[in-house]
Amino acid sequence: MAQIAPIWLNRQATTEKMLAYVSDAIERECNIVVFGEALLPGYPFWVELTNGALFDSQLQKELYSHYAQQAVSVAAGDLNGFCEMARENKIMIVLGFIERAEDRGGHSLYCSLANIGTDGTIQYIHRKVMPTYEERLVWAIGDGQGLRVSKLGAFTVGALNCWENWMPLIRSSLYAQGEDLHIALWPGSVRNTTEITRFIAKESRSYVVSVSSILRRTDIDQYMPHAKEIIANSKDWLADGGSCIAGPNGEWVMAPVANDERLLVATLAHHNVLEERQNFDPSGHYSRPDIVQLSVIRERQALVKFDDRD
Repeated sequence: MAQIAPIWLNRQATTEKMLAYVSDAIERECNIVVFGEALLPGYPFWVELTNGALFDSQLQKELYSHYAQQAVSVAAGDLNGFCEMARENKIMIVLGFIERAEDRGGHSLYCSLANIGTDGTIQYIHRKVMPTYEERLVWAIGDGQGLRVSKLGAFTVGALNCWENWMPLIRSSLYAQGEDLHIALWPGSVRNTTEITRFIAKESRSYVVSVSSILRRTDIDQYMPHAKEIIANSKDWLADGGSCIAGPNGEWVMAPVANDERLLVATLAHHNVLEERQNFDPSGHYSRPDIVQLSVIRERQALVKFDDRD
């Protein structure tokens, strides 16, 4: 878990910092490295600090414009460096980013996560299905296209952003695909990770890795738009981390770590999943599909479908 601060709202500099942590994970012989929600290029903390709900605010427009310019375009190759490093070193990378989606016109922003496989290909991109509270002033609503899992050795890996982890049916859609290593991405707060990490682990009988970012007031670039007001309204810590890991029995493998920027490393043993599934398996022997079933629509949302046949 790379519990780090972004070079806030600077895509290129944050990418370089993240790749350095991937390199560190490779040197420490990790099989997977994970980063927090919206880390690239950063979480929109300014909204709650600058009266973000004020309609037609010029300040909010200018900050959104800056955010959009620093957002990630997958089509333009903004994730290529991660893909190359994953392929060359056979490491899986799960990262949170702000996506400027060309398939939705290229102007709206999505809180997305990418799972990049050990072969360097993007296994899936998941767009957060429901932004939370003030996030809705900045991020568009995602869809179910990225509710998928991928394989990493004996593990089946799935991931969700922040409060998606509280959504029972969304979690169940991953459980049903065999997920036993759940990655929960957070912008960074011990209060978010302390309870739900162990709860999901106990419910799913899976390992749950909650990876959080950090952001200090001193991380805010004084030269970015409206930095003076943002800094003046900020606390010392806007995000304090809280990265942690719970085992499939619900007990801590690593308790939440706060106010610390570093790579956190742990070794997970798949046989512990099998041991806990003996008495409870939410999508296997303890499910009742003859009574209750879940239907998941995984079509990517689109405004228009073109038929270019002559």
